[in-house]
Amino acid sequence: MQEMLEVMLRPLVACLVLPGILVYYGLHIVRRGVIFVDLALAQVATLGTCLCLLLGHEPGDPHNYFYSLAFTLIGAFIFTFTRSDREGRVPQEALIGIVYVVSAAAGILLLSHSPHGKEELQKTLVGDPLTVSWRGIWTTAVLFALIGAVHFVFRRRFIRLSFEHDHVPLDWTTRAWDFLFYALFGLVVTSFVRVGGVLLVFSYLIIPAVCGAYLTRSLAGSLLVGWVAAMTGSIGGLVASYTLDLPTGAAIVCALGLVLIIAALLGWVRRARPWFSSRQPREARAAGTSRADPKPPAC
Repeated sequence: MQEMLEVMLRPLVACLVLPGILVYYGLHIVRRGVIFVDLALAQVATLGTCLCLLLGHEPGDPHNYFYSLAFTLIGAFIFTFTRSDREGRVPQEALIGIVYVVSAAAGILLLSHSPHGKEELQKTLVGDPLTVSWRGIWTTAVLFALIGAVHFVFRRRFIRLSFEHDHVPLDWTTRAWDFLFYALFGLVVTSFVRVGGVLLVFSYLIIPAVCGAYLTRSLAGSLLVGWVAAMTGSIGGLVASYTLDLPTGAAIVCALGLVLIIAALLGWVRRARPWFSSRQPREARAAGTSRADPKPPAC
């Protein structure tokens, strides 16, 4: 047990502390209907890293982070101004998919002649939480806390943009707040990709939010359910990774998938219970009427 804690303590703390802001952002992303925007932003950030490596910087060089952040802000700008106040000829989700595919292909081209290109691309995809450092954990945690504070101070504005977007006019003020939303989101994605990779970012963002949607309708309830789902999947995935000698990031993603299945089943039981309880009295009344003595025929 002590050996397991020595190996898994840092990834455990990272997977319990850092995904909280991703769960919150996931509620916004699901409500906005731009499910794959995090994958696109993460891939754009990876493209910045690929360019930095092509220019001769080492994988652990701090320049990689700033290149990724710069590319992410460009992606945030694109997604801000491709949002339409009515159903356009090209849905925004299609443009998000195009950005993802083109960024992925461009990254492959940039690293095609790099001796460590394949390893770097794999690391950005699945990540390696086992290699995270204490300094990286707490630095990222402080950054996420500051972003969370910004969202708390301006929560009415951000919640209205996401949960009442059909009633918000798309003027320049709205687009400025939308850009701030995507810019902060891109900062979160860029920072977490360095810890867990693209797949883990997407899983922490969407799966807990969907669990919350299955089990409750309120924003606070969905956030609480999402946090519990993220912690449960993190602990289960880390335990499975250690005991079965599995890749840590992939194990956490699969554990979150199992948590989603459980949440979906609980949601189905919760919705089906009123139907069964309202149906049972009618069946009992019908059975009681059939067993009652027939009335005597009228004379």
